[in-house]
Amino acid sequence: MKRYTGNLVIELEDQNTGTIETVSETNMVTNAVNDILGVNPMGVMYKAGGQYDDSLTWNQELLPICPNMIGGILLFPSSITEQADNLYLPSTNLPVAYASNDVNATANTKRGSMNLTESMKLSDGFKFVWEFTPSQGNGTIAAVGLTSKHGGANAYGSEVAVDTTLLQIKKVSLDDGDGFINDLFRTVTVDFENAKLYSLGYASNTVTIKRYRIPVFDIGLNEKLDDSTLTLEDTTVLQCSTFHFYGSYTPYGIFMDGGDGYWYGFANQGNSSRSATVLWIKIRKSDYTFTEGQWTLSNATLMTMGSFKEGSSYPSGNRSAVVRNGYLYVPTYDKTGVYKINISNSTDVTLISLGFTSTMKCIGETGSCDCCMSIINDIIVAYDFEIDVNDNVIATFAGERCGNVSTPFFRYKEYVFAWGGAYLNQYRYTWILTPYLATICNLSQAVVKNADKTMKITYTLTEQTVT
Repeated sequence: MKRYTGNLVIELEDQNTGTIETVSETNMVTNAVNDILGVNPMGVMYKAGGQYDDSLTWNQELLPICPNMIGGILLFPSSITEQADNLYLPSTNLPVAYASNDVNATANTKRGSMNLTESMKLSDGFKFVWEFTPSQGNGTIAAVGLTSKHGGANAYGSEVAVDTTLLQIKKVSLDDGDGFINDLFRTVTVDFENAKLYSLGYASNTVTIKRYRIPVFDIGLNEKLDDSTLTLEDTTVLQCSTFHFYGSYTPYGIFMDGGDGYWYGFANQGNSSRSATVLWIKIRKSDYTFTEGQWTLSNATLMTMGSFKEGSSYPSGNRSAVVRNGYLYVPTYDKTGVYKINISNSTDVTLISLGFTSTMKCIGETGSCDCCMSIINDIIVAYDFEIDVNDNVIATFAGERCGNVSTPFFRYKEYVFAWGGAYLNQYRYTWILTPYLATICNLSQAVVKNADKTMKITYTLTEQTVT
């Protein structure tokens, strides 16, 4: 068994006076690397599908551990709780600076560069050296953590480079011979620990809740790892009096897990003027009791929140809204803002201005499934912006972040899953959420990096074999 230890040295040099401020600290190591290599949810380590499956070549992207799986650095404005399972921080403490295992050739001023001459493999570990020019990485630094090379490239996204937050490691091609595809594409909750998948669908004034067993950490005698042997354990049909999806050929509506013990359904038709009408249903996950109703939102112009059309050849779905901390977030019809609506009090509506007109394109590849807004941890993610948990808008590089997804993202430790596809091709995607904390190092006293200073960081990670 390997045990890692790390030592950090930060040198801030004032370019006007030549004064050098030095900070030295030791760190703790998290479970990040052990999780990635030691758990195997849904058989991500195995080739389980057909010839069209895509799998990551680990030796190209993640191994050796240094400088790949551990090959970047994140610098935070606030301290970090030192716990081995503290892998991701809330968006109240997003990195002020970061760097990867290469030289920063972009205009991203948050990103520094690795000194490729001084960084080197050691007999018992690795020495990382990063440098930040006066214009790079400015801000208060209270904590530091090593991360992956991908996480250190853009963290959760930047304005100048393609997003590297999600590293696809698996794409399993699905066969719809057993008729699971529509339900998989409507998945709203995955309970990894209990190997349960919940799918919600609407038809003819009813909401149908299906609970499946899905192999996650164990596999039954008659099960496979390509989602073709799911076991339907329960089907519950709720009869609605108010809630319904709009439309006929393409039903307009969406279901979401609120993260508060309830599922939520919303349905609307995009409106460019006047007031918006929203139908809603709130379902308690523990016993399936529900309430439903209708909102009239004065002077609110909303995009259509979602849709889902069943198909024997391929389903088609769209997601353009999320629920976070008791609020529904919906883009404005003109794509210049996002409405934040209190689910418990629909008169409590806030318009969050983006400061620009978004394209509101799909965050993944385009096709029969389009996901225009989703959530990763507590960050709302769209094609060209993000919204942190304090509702601050962060403009990002406009680009695709993933494949054709129909569902929300479902995270287990560093692994992220979703289902989706394009026309006759259906997939289960698996990514690694790359800006994880491999180490945690709180500074005894925060330091300030500004435009008068350069910064050099030397981080030495060593390993010992223990029995």
